[in-house]
Amino acid sequence: MTGYAVATSESAAGTLTIEIKSVNSRFLDLQFRINDDLRALEPDLRAAVMAAITRGKVEVRLSFGRKAAGAGTQALNLDLLADLARMQAEVGLHFAVATPMSVAELLRWPGVVEEAQVGQESLQADVGRLGTRTVGAFVESRQREGAALEAMLITRIEAMEVIVKRITPLIPQVVAAFQQKAIERMQDALGLACQGSNAAVSRQDAMERIRQEVILYGIRIDVSEELSRLSAHLGETRHILKKGGQVGKRLDFMMQELNREANTLGAKASVKELADASMDLKLLIEQMREQVQNLE
Repeated sequence: MTGYAVATSESAAGTLTIEIKSVNSRFLDLQFRINDDLRALEPDLRAAVMAAITRGKVEVRLSFGRKAAGAGTQALNLDLLADLARMQAEVGLHFAVATPMSVAELLRWPGVVEEAQVGQESLQADVGRLGTRTVGAFVESRQREGAALEAMLITRIEAMEVIVKRITPLIPQVVAAFQQKAIERMQDALGLACQGSNAAVSRQDAMERIRQEVILYGIRIDVSEELSRLSAHLGETRHILKKGGQVGKRLDFMMQELNREANTLGAKASVKELADASMDLKLLIEQMREQVQNLE
């Protein structure tokens, strides 16, 4: 499920920013974009995100923008200056014509001028508070999208229920019509309709056998049980959505079951109306399956 949230926090040392965004994924895939000097803060932030969500490809960015140095916030690194003076003296022993470093060059030397360090404990506490706020906003954004997805899924369920309701009364008529037509065709094929009275016994036996075969085949094309299971699965899917919580994996399973019944309906379809209904059901189920994979 997609989601996005960003939050900032101001302190005397600088600006702390946490950004969280996610795209659809069946599993949880966490990626962190953090500067090396803040890497120690990742575990707590990772734990906060994992406690809130279970699905999605999630990217978390943590940055800290230090404020411009002010009075009293900078100091010289005396140890580094001493090392530079010692190395400059050694160089002078070998190269008498070497020009000593100027004050400007010394001040530009990396590490000579130090800024006041931000306390690790203070920064960690700030990240904890800001992380809680950002994760909360991120979850809310996903909940809003989840509500929209739920509405879409409900409309697909309603459309499938209409299809099931429309074709259910047709099943007895389809089976009866098929059986009657099959009996007539088999009678014609066997020539029973033209037999005389002397063949009454054999005709009666043949008709009984025909009826048995037709009834058995009629049972095989009867999809009343599949439609009943479809209705039950649709009701359970609606119940799962209404109950809420972590529904993704349960809905994945329901999509498998709905697709199974729709495929069986298509395989048993003996008239165009049932074949068309099977195709319509599978199209709606596929639309639901694509979105179900986005739900937690």
